[in-house]
Amino acid sequence: MLKAEEAELARRLLGGDEAAFEPFMEHFRRKIFHHTILMCGNREDAEEVAQEAMLKVFGKLDQLHDPEQVRPWVFRIARNECLMKRRKSVFAPQRELSLEEFRPAREEGENGPRIEIADWTDVPGDALLREELRSQIGQAIGELPETYRAVVLMRDVEELTTEETARVLEISTDLVKQRLHRGRLALRKSLDEYLRIAGRG
Repeated sequence: MLKAEEAELARRLLGGDEAAFEPFMEHFRRKIFHHTILMCGNREDAEEVAQEAMLKVFGKLDQLHDPEQVRPWVFRIARNECLMKRRKSVFAPQRELSLEEFRPAREEGENGPRIEIADWTDVPGDALLREELRSQIGQAIGELPETYRAVVLMRDVEELTTEETARVLEISTDLVKQRLHRGRLALRKSLDEYLRIAGRG
């Protein structure tokens, strides 16, 4: 569903159109669950967070002043729920991995240090649609440090703008750009082996 369609559903709900309730609910329930399972890292937590987030979305719907901003508004609620759940979850990691543990190895090239990673352009276009690759990408995103995972999810999965992502995460746009760059770099490194194999296929 496009952002414009989401905005129209939100506009209808705010206008009292009960027929918009079910499609709005089903659409964002799926999106929130997909988001929270990657952020929370555990299905049980994700299901609970998604349910609580949807309850808060409808409880606070009258606070949505701009239907065009419904997607970032919903994901800000989902993010806050996930953070609260993560603080008390038995599934929360003992420590957050640092970005350095995800940085690609560097090799000395003719022009100084260079990053050795697989070239995404070598992967056949139809391979990007395969369930196997989607699964690999989902796993790689889930393994990113939470700081970078949140930005990658907002920008590359949910397709929020840099400005929208900054508002959801309550950080500057420059920091969003920095974290997105580093998160993508870490993601590419994590997917490196798979992409090399796919590129030869």
